[in-house]
Amino acid sequence: MKVAVIGATGLVGTKIIEVLDERNFPISELIPVASEKSAGKIIRFKDVEYKVCQLACAVSQKPALAIFSAGGEVSKEWAPKFAQTGCRVVDNSSYWRMDTTKKLIIPEINSDVLTENDYIIANPNCSTIQMLLVAAPLHRAYTIKRIVVSTYQSVTGSGYKAMKQMQIERTGGEWGKYEAVYPYPIDCNVLPHIDSFTDNGYTKEEMKMVNETHKILCSSIAVSPTTVRVPVTGGHSESVNIEFEKDFDLHDLVNILENTKGVVVKDDVKHNIYPMPVHSFGKDEVFVGRIRRDISIKSGINLWIVADNLRKGAATNAIQIAEKLLEKGILQK
Repeated sequence: MKVAVIGATGLVGTKIIEVLDERNFPISELIPVASEKSAGKIIRFKDVEYKVCQLACAVSQKPALAIFSAGGEVSKEWAPKFAQTGCRVVDNSSYWRMDTTKKLIIPEINSDVLTENDYIIANPNCSTIQMLLVAAPLHRAYTIKRIVVSTYQSVTGSGYKAMKQMQIERTGGEWGKYEAVYPYPIDCNVLPHIDSFTDNGYTKEEMKMVNETHKILCSSIAVSPTTVRVPVTGGHSESVNIEFEKDFDLHDLVNILENTKGVVVKDDVKHNIYPMPVHSFGKDEVFVGRIRRDISIKSGINLWIVADNLRKGAATNAIQIAEKLLEKGILQK
């Protein structure tokens, strides 16, 4: 199977290639794709060297699968061109997520909706994926009324340049004298600002969590998000408060999470055991802890959710979508 990775030299693209290797995805030929400045670079995969090419060349090779991680404008223009050749596209950008003709997929939750008519499939936002993987089984059991979430998102979510900015600051670089991704220093700081602000005062990142929750899980769930960038490289963390329509038994709720595929409960406060980004780094699971009743309302729960945003939040989820396409016979080896 020919597989194209668009944005192959970026932070997520590099991780996609790594995870394809780890999961032994059935590839006969890798087609790494990047911008003109990266054309000709060599990427090694399964002991074979592949030369980075550009988009038009990749389309002409007619891959069976293309995984995009090169930004919305690239996905807007090129995903349909790949799809027109019969290629299945899994897109990591936000461009197709809210398109009513495209599926937005977290495999453990809603891969059953995939059909052979789906040629462009959207990968959700990283912060949405980890929140909903935990919320979905609880919604099925108790019906979620409202979610209040505050995120603590790694600089890796902004790419190589953001990591470089933090490193420069940590080694004494003076603010304003280097190329910065963020409007303020990120080292020793916290920025309550991810993506641009919209007219309602929320950022685009926050509205992604609202809109994607409605599309994937249920349109009646009220979602109140605040997304925050923190000087961390290991993964994203989230403080999540959920109010249910039905009351619950705490032991039963924990048992549901312990039996949810892709979720690991790490919750023993007597021994200071709870999820942290250092635990999630390099792993595909979503970790949940600090599970406790909300003492201010009748049917509420507080959760602390952590995941590697480059893996389950991006690369792994995209590849799991492709694996589901294989499993269903939609994608042919």
